[in-house]
Amino acid sequence: MKITEVETVLLDEFPNLVYVRVHTDEGIVGLGETFFTAEAVASWMHSMAAPYLLGKDPLRIEQHWLGLNGFIGFNSTGVEMRARSAIDIALWDILGQVCRQPIHQLLGGAVRDRVPIYNTCADSNYVRKSLDRYIEKNPVRASASASKAAGTYEDLQAFTTRADELAQSLLGEGIRGMKIWPFDPFAEKSGGHSISARDLSTALKPFEKIRGAVGDQMDIMVELHSMWDLPTAIKIAQALEPLKPAWFEDPIKMDDLGALAKFAGSTRVPTAASETLATRWSFRDLLERRAAGMVIFDPTWAGGISEGKKIASMAEAYQLPATPHDCVGPVSFAVALHLSVNAPNTPVQEFVRAFYSNWYKELVTELPKVSDGYAYPLTGPGLGTQLLKERLSRPDVHQRSSKLATVGRAKAPRNHARKS
Repeated sequence: MKITEVETVLLDEFPNLVYVRVHTDEGIVGLGETFFTAEAVASWMHSMAAPYLLGKDPLRIEQHWLGLNGFIGFNSTGVEMRARSAIDIALWDILGQVCRQPIHQLLGGAVRDRVPIYNTCADSNYVRKSLDRYIEKNPVRASASASKAAGTYEDLQAFTTRADELAQSLLGEGIRGMKIWPFDPFAEKSGGHSISARDLSTALKPFEKIRGAVGDQMDIMVELHSMWDLPTAIKIAQALEPLKPAWFEDPIKMDDLGALAKFAGSTRVPTAASETLATRWSFRDLLERRAAGMVIFDPTWAGGISEGKKIASMAEAYQLPATPHDCVGPVSFAVALHLSVNAPNTPVQEFVRAFYSNWYKELVTELPKVSDGYAYPLTGPGLGTQLLKERLSRPDVHQRSSKLATVGRAKAPRNHARKS
């Protein structure tokens, strides 16, 4: 079997997502996905990855992961690593289709049939049109029931104004964990170097509402988006401790793991880190410094399925839980569940119900089952899902191909018209 084509798919409606489809001479096509700076990622795939991959055996996944580790981007989550991650996922998808087994079976099989989920409280447009990841400036004050009736969950607005109703809505669906980030506007206000007593009190209100409405039935994950300096992050953690958060995620930037270890040592609440790290080598440093109580990695950024398996296993060796990040797209969610049911040390899986109930189904043929607070992996061969063919025929889709027969020829300008 040989790789005959590397194809990228970008969508105007979802400008932060990039898909790669790796074609073979036996008609098997592997699908991968990653997120952010989509055009730059696609360009690297065609300029660097395709010349290396074309003509090679797609089943030599480990060799290709090493072969694509070029002169730059060894262990960052930059363009090169995100491209490698998506390609690695596509190669695992091919392997699963060849073996007629789901990816989690190829990883060694499932240690559980399902994984508990927690809801990241984004809304349906969180990664759709804008890169703004923070609080809505003019929150919609619709009720949870009205949002559900409309077919969407606007959980980002909900946690800012009616976190109590949101927690009750999630419990009604069997979901017993929720991640929120009410501190972000105040980090933007101060550059992350201070927070006033008044602002701190305002940011604590959603947590107080949740505890008042549902007590200890809900785990509350605190997302801090690496926006704070060390003293201010510690100040926030101390204020939150009485409200019993499940973890503090990425309180400071991950470029000083010594400072992160100081933060972790300042609180009884576990520190979760980090979707912004890539490869086993970065996570080795995190683990050796005892800087985290929960390892979170993004397989679409950290090096794909190959690295995700290694990162989770390494965390297990340090007696720590590990869980995949997922606030990306439908392929990422499928990948995360293949890893989560295989890793013995994954206690919970991230889930975004606003995405799952809305636009995920617009992109792929199959979605993992979610029911009563649990997610189940896809059981079809490979990933178990594909891009919808009708999506590929829409006028807002941009496809670019590098083929075995044309590699080495003069590069043509990118074609923004849909592929015929």
